[in-house]
Amino acid sequence: MSFKDLRNFTEMMRSLGYPRQISMENFRQPNFPLVAEILMWLVKRYEPNASLPHDIDTEDDRVIFIKYVSQFMATKTRIKLNPKKLYMADGYSVQEMLKVVTMLYTAVRSNKADNGNEDVTERSFDISNKISELKQARQLATDITMNGARLYELLAMEVDLRELRLSAIGKPLDMDQMESGMKNKIVNMENEIKGTQHKLDNIGNDEANLEAKIEKKKGELERNNKRLKSLQNVRPAFLDEFEKLEGDLKKLYEVYMEKFRNLTYLEQIVDAYDRQQQVKVEETEKQLRRMQEQMREEEKKLFNQTDTFENFAEDSEGETKEPKNRNPRIVGAMEASDSETEDGSEYISSGSDLPGEEGEMPLSEDEDEETDSENYDDKDDSDDIDF
Repeated sequence: MSFKDLRNFTEMMRSLGYPRQISMENFRQPNFPLVAEILMWLVKRYEPNASLPHDIDTEDDRVIFIKYVSQFMATKTRIKLNPKKLYMADGYSVQEMLKVVTMLYTAVRSNKADNGNEDVTERSFDISNKISELKQARQLATDITMNGARLYELLAMEVDLRELRLSAIGKPLDMDQMESGMKNKIVNMENEIKGTQHKLDNIGNDEANLEAKIEKKKGELERNNKRLKSLQNVRPAFLDEFEKLEGDLKKLYEVYMEKFRNLTYLEQIVDAYDRQQQVKVEETEKQLRRMQEQMREEEKKLFNQTDTFENFAEDSEGETKEPKNRNPRIVGAMEASDSETEDGSEYISSGSDLPGEEGEMPLSEDEDEETDSENYDDKDDSDDIDF
């Protein structure tokens, strides 16, 4: 939408006497209430007796309002409006409303030029009195168009019909031929009259035949009704047995329903019991896993303690060895060679304080590691026991 269109729209609405001041900023954003008010005012301006829907709260109401205004303008003023642009309620709707406003503004200006300088706001622009004449004029225009087309077709056929007409007029009259044609027509008419009279005579016979057929059908109907009543009154032989079997079936059905309900209840109880047992089994498994983990942790702690004890024993053993290596004197009857003293082997004496028992030889580091690995394997075997 251009600025010029918006300016022309506001000026024309002011000239037509719209009571509200319209600003050019009103259509920067969608403003459907203002657009609906302007359309309603334009329709009332064009035809005061027009009835418009006033509800525009919901989307459906707005769509109905826009459709009604578009149809009204198309039928009354021959102005085609775009409903989609009117529903947008922004600058594009101004372009559509400008068509109606321009038509009204042109009519007002022409009337103003004829009647002098009168205030447009004080005059009422009402063409409702001319609606009947407008309808008559439209009907006459339609009739004139149809009659003109028909006349054109007939005039196009006049070239061929003129020759036939002139030949028929110029042909001499043959009385014998005319007489024979009239006689033939008379004979045909007499034959048609005889055929019609024969049909009238046969109507009585046909009526009698139809009455006889009707009486026959009535007799058959009465006999069938009597037979039906007799069959309804007669009780079949198998009906007693049928009623007995029906009663037994009802009892069996009640027993079946009771057993079915009991079976369903028991199945529910069994399912609940199975769920409880499953929960207990899962809890037991969790406790066993927890106990296994605790035992593994305790074994790891014991293993660590044994490692620390062995390390402590090795450290203390090393401290006892250092002063012996420094002192070349040997207490006891056994002596070690020089090669053994250089390699750092242990001295054995009867009076020395060794970590083992009296008379036992201390184990080497490799033998200590083998015993520790055997003890650790025994512990791993104990962990594999299933609880």
